[in-house]
Amino acid sequence: MKLFDVYPLFDINIVKGKGCHVWDSKGTEYLDLYGGHAVISIGHAHPHYAEMISRQVATLGFYSNSVVNTLQRQLAERLGKACGYDDYALFLINSGAEANENALKLASFYNGRTRIVSFAKAFHGRTSLAVEVTDNPKIIAPVNAGGHVTYLPLNDIEAMRHELAKGDVCAVIIEGIQGVGGIHLPTTPFLQAIRKACTEQNTVLVLDEIQSGYGRSGKFFAHQYSDIRPDLITVAKGIANGFPMGGVLISPMFTPVYGQLGTTFGGNHLACAAALAVLDVIEQESLIENAADVGSYLMAELNQLSRIKEVRGRGLMIGVEFEEPIGALRNRLLYEQHVFTGAGGSHVLRLLPPLSLTREEADSFLEKLKSVLSSSRGSY
Repeated sequence: MKLFDVYPLFDINIVKGKGCHVWDSKGTEYLDLYGGHAVISIGHAHPHYAEMISRQVATLGFYSNSVVNTLQRQLAERLGKACGYDDYALFLINSGAEANENALKLASFYNGRTRIVSFAKAFHGRTSLAVEVTDNPKIIAPVNAGGHVTYLPLNDIEAMRHELAKGDVCAVIIEGIQGVGGIHLPTTPFLQAIRKACTEQNTVLVLDEIQSGYGRSGKFFAHQYSDIRPDLITVAKGIANGFPMGGVLISPMFTPVYGQLGTTFGGNHLACAAALAVLDVIEQESLIENAADVGSYLMAELNQLSRIKEVRGRGLMIGVEFEEPIGALRNRLLYEQHVFTGAGGSHVLRLLPPLSLTREEADSFLEKLKSVLSSSRGSY
């Protein structure tokens, strides 16, 4: 048997990580400005994280959700206090797509409706409803094209109000900051208008903070810059620093019903230990404050460089848009300068490093980027 060939791969075998750096099988060191799709929140191989996982798996790695799991309760309490939603409930699953899937299911259970509003360039996952609310026809299989979704322009308040005024919208789902779409930010007036319209129309507001949450924006959740409270918040990526986990934060307006939601692996003992370790490190090392500080510094420095059209983002979720396609630029950064970066469309370099990135590491990246830009003529 061979692997199903759906990933275009860089010919690099990463075998080791520490902090914001990784090493390949040949011993080459790389600066990780991508964090494995924003997954590495506290840095690779953090000693506290490794110790907690090791201790837990040596004791009990898994048992089913049919018994009490005090680690789940600890995680819910700790997360609620850390993010400011201690009056919400927590449902744990395995991934971001599952988080959005369950959030949209809860919304439909709540108001009995089936229509969903999403936004241009949105990405919410690859499972049934999650991929249907993703604005990418290439990955929506015919079986997923159920006609539930209306896509609207981001930050168009009047278009949003007009759609919700029809009175049949089950949920609005929106990213705190669009990630895959190229680091586009919903404005504060737009988010506040959505919150008001959803309340008026009994429509559920789902905030997808899978990539933009867990401190990446410089606040625990990116939507907290706009002073709103969604009805459902979805999390994954950085929640467990690479251990598969996701969650839905659920407003008190929802009443749980036995059997309504379920999962085999979600919230297992090992995953909870990983997630608790992440919260420990975020708090003890002030990583949210670090993301705000280093992110602001990095964006300011990037704005001084030539050949850059626009720098967007918050904290350590940064999009650098160039006038030209960035495929060759990414390859040169990787193979010549040994820096991992991401893409957000054909022209946007996406930076999603661990929240522990230092100013010195940011400076190292800036020097490497300048080297590539200065040595290229016309194109990268």
